[in-house]
Amino acid sequence: MADKKKTITNAESRQDAADRRTQMVRDQMQKERIATDAKTARLKALRLAQEEEEAAKPKPPAPVKAKKARAKTKA
Repeated sequence: MADKKKTITNAESRQDAADRRTQMVRDQMQKERIATDAKTARLKALRLAQEEEEAAKPKPPAPVKAKKARAKTKA
């Protein structure tokens, strides 16, 4: 009987350790996801502010291309 109880206790402790490791990995992934989401939101806000600023600036007129003079050819 003692061996069976010891085996069950060892199995439970191994399972508990595996569960703790799994939870630690999930917690780490959650922290990384939160950090990535915050970074993405910050960069999006910066991009939108920059686009708004550029839209508010008056656009310079497009440069006019100078026409090339044609050389006269003798026929």
